[in-house]
Amino acid sequence: MNSRPQTPINVPPPRTWDARLARRLVTPLVNTRVTPNHLTTLRLLIGVAGALCLARGGFAWTNAGAVLIVLSNFVDHTDGELARIGGKSSRIGHFYDLACDALVTVMLFIGMGIGAGASNIGGLAVAPGWLGALAGIAVALIFFLRMRIEEMAGKAGTKQAAVGGFETEDVLYLLPIVTLTSVVMPFVVVASIGAPLFAVWVMIDYWRVVRRTAKPVAGTAETHQVWAGK
Repeated sequence: MNSRPQTPINVPPPRTWDARLARRLVTPLVNTRVTPNHLTTLRLLIGVAGALCLARGGFAWTNAGAVLIVLSNFVDHTDGELARIGGKSSRIGHFYDLACDALVTVMLFIGMGIGAGASNIGGLAVAPGWLGALAGIAVALIFFLRMRIEEMAGKAGTKQAAVGGFETEDVLYLLPIVTLTSVVMPFVVVASIGAPLFAVWVMIDYWRVVRRTAKPVAGTAETHQVWAGK
């Protein structure tokens, strides 16, 4: 017995332009066997391929890697949109998506560092690959802390700033400008400084959320003690 075709769920339109385009593209997939996890895996494969191209170094490989990273960043919106309009959301899928996001971003910075080191000789006391790894580790920590904040405070606690239909993460769409102008090395250096600093800010935000969510629990415990005393 065949299941009835599923009607796309009427949910509010996304805030960003790329997510709106992604929704249009995945709407025909609602009644197919394609799942959000399939699209997440596609995003992962494209992102890994982009990071490997960046690690090769050289003008052609670096720019090819940047294009793949941009494509991977866009595809990252398709799984969430399919999950929302198709009623295919799942906790496992959500964490799989976060894990893939972290892995691609970490490999992106490491790949850029390795590629920059292969294309440039000297000039830095620390190898660019290590600088990329430092930025990547900081980004991984940021993803982990944001995931924990979301578990405690909900998605509203990790909502990114959006202006004019663009979010903070959309800065990755500018990556081809970095590679076309051959400023990969300065970008890696800046990322190795900026990412750890931002990770510290997220850590402070994390501890604020922990303290905020712990207060009601403490208050409840005190109330129970008062009632027990009575």
